[in-house]
Amino acid sequence: MKPLEGKTAAVTGASSGIGRAICLRFAEAGANVAGLDVMEGGLAETGALVAEKGVEFLPLKADVTQLDQVTDALAQVQERFGSLDVLVNNAGITRDSLLIRMSPEDWDRVLAINLTGVFNGVKAAARPMMKQRSGRIINIASIVGIIGNAGQANYAASKGGVIALTKSAARELAGRGVNVNAIAPGFIRTPMTDKLSDQARQAHLSQVPLGRLGEPAEVAAVALFLAGPDSAYVTGQVICVDGGMVM
Repeated sequence: MKPLEGKTAAVTGASSGIGRAICLRFAEAGANVAGLDVMEGGLAETGALVAEKGVEFLPLKADVTQLDQVTDALAQVQERFGSLDVLVNNAGITRDSLLIRMSPEDWDRVLAINLTGVFNGVKAAARPMMKQRSGRIINIASIVGIIGNAGQANYAASKGGVIALTKSAARELAGRGVNVNAIAPGFIRTPMTDKLSDQARQAHLSQVPLGRLGEPAEVAAVALFLAGPDSAYVTGQVICVDGGMVM
């Protein structure tokens, strides 16, 4: 039997990169998958790939900064599949700039999507998961939320907040059978990192002991572990997938 056979998973930021990789890994493991994103074209592409795995895919256009949209989307997931077993809060953006040049708008936008978006997801999923006395919430943080990074004060603050939120939610929900964990990716090959110059890419790689970029599928593999039965006694943890950048 596949580890997620008969389960339902929802993934935010599902239209590309790590979100898409998680959708595909969960589908391979037998789960029906709902993808939440504002990019409908990307959702359609993810859905076509998921369908090839022989499971159902439910595309849902939703802005994670809006609690009502997230709540409605997750209600649609439950109505369609009968349960919500796993939620991955993956949606995120960057708006990089040195702190003294960073605009309030770029600060607010990154915090709204990366941190408030995770809060909205956790809040919307908590009640149905507590009611069924089971569930897995996986928040995608970043090693930048642990070690910081010049030019990413907003991003680092948002991801550090995700880590703190994860630990607090884990304590609150553990008694109802809901596990909450975070994954902190390092330098992963995604559309976001593809935009970097060769010089910037080499500067990042020089900090990675394994000497290469990570792949979205490698993050997805850890997400599958946290979503599946083998992690039943794991909650409130942050797992770095970073080639050794944080030790």
